[in-house]
Amino acid sequence: MDGAAGPVWETVSLMEYVILIIVIAVLALGTGGWLLFVRPRRGRISAPSAPPAATSAPAATPVAPASQEAADAGKPQATAGVLEVERPPPSAGRMVRLRARLARSQSSVGSALLNLLSRDRLDDETWDEIEEVLITADVGVVPARLMVDDLKTKVKVLGVRGPQEVRELLRGELLMQLGDEDRSLHTAPHNGIPAVILMVGVNGTGKTTTCGKLARALIGDGETVLLGAADTFRAAAADQLQTWGERVGAKTVRADREGADPASVAFEAVSEGIESGVDAVIIDTAGRLHTKVGLMDELGKVKRVVEKKAPVDEVLLVLDATTGQNGLRQARVFAEVVDVTGIVLTKLDGTAKGGIVIAVQRELGVPVKLVGLGEGADDLAPFDPAAFVDAILG
Repeated sequence: MDGAAGPVWETVSLMEYVILIIVIAVLALGTGGWLLFVRPRRGRISAPSAPPAATSAPAATPVAPASQEAADAGKPQATAGVLEVERPPPSAGRMVRLRARLARSQSSVGSALLNLLSRDRLDDETWDEIEEVLITADVGVVPARLMVDDLKTKVKVLGVRGPQEVRELLRGELLMQLGDEDRSLHTAPHNGIPAVILMVGVNGTGKTTTCGKLARALIGDGETVLLGAADTFRAAAADQLQTWGERVGAKTVRADREGADPASVAFEAVSEGIESGVDAVIIDTAGRLHTKVGLMDELGKVKRVVEKKAPVDEVLLVLDATTGQNGLRQARVFAEVVDVTGIVLTKLDGTAKGGIVIAVQRELGVPVKLVGLGEGADDLAPFDPAAFVDAILG
């Protein structure tokens, strides 16, 4: 009996080993296939899974493709791990500190005007040249003619000729054209409700970057800020805005999916801002062509929806200063849709011609409140007319 049982027991044990080996092999193959299936493809940008509420500090923010505006120089890029919170410098005096940078691109206009006005004989041909310089500087035809007429009268009455006298005359004329508008930003909370700032403009003007730089400036001035990523058509825009916020400790409210309703995101941002008691909520909107009626109507909807929760204190229109007169056509349409309260001129330190400041204010009756004077994080400055004119004249 025992002798017969031995071979049977050995056969059973061998079969169990074989079955166990087969099971292990099947499990290994199944696990390996599952890992291959779920592993993301190399180079693919994964949309963040943050809910449409204020977020803190994710592990990393995807970088936009190289062809995208978000990858421009001067814009912060996300890094692995938690970003260190910075303490930005205050905004006061930035325009004066950046005066030399502005002067490099504007001094040619001032020099041309001063040389023409200092001539021994100011005949009609000279005045035509002065008008041409002003028009070339993007002042606009009508403002240029008005300035020339005014300068003619003053030179004739005052008999101005000396270099210093000519400079002071021209300086006074430019300051008069810029006006004494109220250029203060309404960023203080009122009745327990944060100030709401809506950033609008066409594609490529730098709205998202401006939102981030403005948040830095306000935090540097001691205010608390919440950011709303209402540009839901471009995932990189929300990522970029969130990175700006993380660097200075500002929360960002964003959608959990691309293409979400921007008005809903803006509403949630203001609601979160009220609950958390911040001083200001800055809302980034999608860039849109001023000729696209549907997109412009949607922008109007964003503003109306936000106003159901809190009044909009500032609607800042971001214009690329290098676009010149074309920027004025854009500005007119935006002003009709959302009641623009202030202008932000970006890239004023590049190939821009300073006359656009005068032209856009005259066209819209809206003051230039902020100017971008470089690609650095702290190169957004409150517009100071006196510093601007002194930079032009050198």
